[in-house]
Amino acid sequence: MKNKIRKASLAIVLCVGYAFMNGVQAQNNGWGEGAKLEDAEVVVEKNRVIELPNAARNFEKFKVDPPAVADRNVRYRFEDYRLPEQDIELQMRVLTIKQDELTKLYGNYLKAGFGNYATLYLKGYFHNKRSETSSFGANFSHVGSARGPEVKDQSAVSNSSVGVHGERYLPGFTIGGRLGYERDKNHFYGYAPSLQDEVDKDTTKQIFNRINAKGYIHNQTSESPFLYKAGVKLNYLNDRYDMSEANIGLNLNSEYTIDETSGFKVDADLSFVQHKDSSSVSRTFFKLNPSYERQFGAARVTIGANVAYTGDNVNDARQFNIYPQFRIGVEPIKDNLLLYAGLGGDLQRVTLYELTKENPWIAPNVEVADINKGLEVYGGFSANLSNYVHLTGRVAYQNYRNLYFYNNSRADSTKFDLVYDDGVTNVLNIYSEAVFDYIDEVRLGLKLDYNKYNTASLDQPFHRPELMASVFATYNFYDKILFNSELYYIGSSFGRVYRPDGSFVTQETSNIIDLNLKADYKFTNTFTVFMMANNILGNKYERFVNYPVKSINVIGGVTYSF
Repeated sequence: MKNKIRKASLAIVLCVGYAFMNGVQAQNNGWGEGAKLEDAEVVVEKNRVIELPNAARNFEKFKVDPPAVADRNVRYRFEDYRLPEQDIELQMRVLTIKQDELTKLYGNYLKAGFGNYATLYLKGYFHNKRSETSSFGANFSHVGSARGPEVKDQSAVSNSSVGVHGERYLPGFTIGGRLGYERDKNHFYGYAPSLQDEVDKDTTKQIFNRINAKGYIHNQTSESPFLYKAGVKLNYLNDRYDMSEANIGLNLNSEYTIDETSGFKVDADLSFVQHKDSSSVSRTFFKLNPSYERQFGAARVTIGANVAYTGDNVNDARQFNIYPQFRIGVEPIKDNLLLYAGLGGDLQRVTLYELTKENPWIAPNVEVADINKGLEVYGGFSANLSNYVHLTGRVAYQNYRNLYFYNNSRADSTKFDLVYDDGVTNVLNIYSEAVFDYIDEVRLGLKLDYNKYNTASLDQPFHRPELMASVFATYNFYDKILFNSELYYIGSSFGRVYRPDGSFVTQETSNIIDLNLKADYKFTNTFTVFMMANNILGNKYERFVNYPVKSINVIGGVTYSF
């Protein structure tokens, strides 16, 4: 029965196809491409009957054989699968893309080198690797020369330090601290070479021992509207001549965000200094700086005050001070151009701990006083160009009381006293900086710092040059060779040298031009060789009167990272 139905269906399809082909041919005869359409009348007759001719029913023309019936034997296979008795850890792989492996960190390195002037160069740095809970490490350094620019071993110098540091990241806040020790050895070699045989060499040595400790806590990485950082520090200094200074300090930096456009800031500093030399002196320092900031469109305004107290009596120091503060900053091009201006004042803490780093030939029994910047009017800008160039400029007119100057001591011209202007010292400061930074490969920079001093009672701004400038460059060649260079200029300054008969002469130091170069070549990720050349021009210039520095100094060595 199924075969008959299939044959009938096939015959009907062939007949319909034949009739369709005939109709198409008839249409092509009258309406083909290029035929002309003539006027015609179309008559529709509803009573017309379409008759089709009888088709020949030949069922034997297409014979389809039925498929052969085959035996359907279904075979089932049973196998005994047994799981191992031990537990199996099944891991779900969510990511289907291969992840990049973390770059190996080299958090530790050792550097060793040697140079002329019998120079030994040693440095080490050790730090933990990636951690989400803590950060800690240690470091040490020793750079010393057995000979110096004058009278050989009588101008030797060495600087050594060791320290540890660490941080602990806790929910909502971070605690940390550091502890360090420094030892600096110098000589008072600023005497005439003709007196070499007459000077007791043991009296020319000076050794400073420094201990610094600091602890802090902050929540600056949290999303809280109130952010704070509080710390406590201890700095201790003593020298070979029984001078000592201890400074205990507390500090707080806090800010509270009211909304997206405004907030409060409060900074506070407290310091107690005990200085012991031929006599004992206690110095107290306190400063509180509250301020309010608000954003007005592209402008941001800051209003506040500095309230400060110093226990100094040097030069009839003004002990209690209030400085109003005002600052306005406008950002016409967001993240690319900032213009600002303002006025204010400040009281700056001064300690022998820092002064002896700046000038290691300070005389005993000097009087130390905090710097009182009574009024400062300033303005400046900061700009980013093409994401590669950063420009900074600032102009300020400042008024200082008890701004310190270095001058050669009356009792011993190889040492330096701290002298102060009797009155107000006016300073015009102009600072500018331009930095070009290209994808961590090339970095070029220029810095200029100009200070025009107008003293009230001092003949000269002793040992404070007017102009300091530097040009620096860094080039990273395929992470294989790293070049660093720096050319800096320091203008001349003045010092007054007293003679045994009571007379004096004012000496002017020469302009300083110093070129330094450094190159590192990386053999592997663990071994690097380096070469440093300082004062390549070989000028034995004097930053302080009677103290020439080394000529060209070359150090070469190896760095091992692990």
